[in-house]
Amino acid sequence: MVNMSLKIVSACLAGIDCNYKGESRPCEKIIQLVEEGKAIPLCPEKLGGLPTPRSPAEQKDDRVITDEGEDVTEEFKKGAEEVLKTAKLIKCKEAILKAKSPSCGSKRIYDGTFTGKLIEGEGITAKLLRKNGIKVKNENEIDQD
Repeated sequence: MVNMSLKIVSACLAGIDCNYKGESRPCEKIIQLVEEGKAIPLCPEKLGGLPTPRSPAEQKDDRVITDEGEDVTEEFKKGAEEVLKTAKLIKCKEAILKAKSPSCGSKRIYDGTFTGKLIEGEGITAKLLRKNGIKVKNENEIDQD
């Protein structure tokens, strides 16, 4: 019997309306993984206590700040810790997270100026998962291994 561990996926990619606008970013391959019982959808921002909808936020240095100047770093960190707890419980080896997100971005994130400029970097959750030995990729890398 093959021991396939469950994946963690960004809930917005599974069609759940949880991003900052109260919308989803459905990805058919992610939805299929969830429907097949191979993935669990989680939203770190919701798990951290943030409402939906909410003000957009971006990372600036080691903080996460909304476009209104509110520091939501602690909520982002709490959400990341909750995702990690779940990942450990299910013995998750891989996560597929939303690209560019201040929580989930795995290669590039917005630069904190709210101008749409991307920089190299990782979201709070992506970084924590990777630091704990979980492979992290985004929805554009699903077929890459």
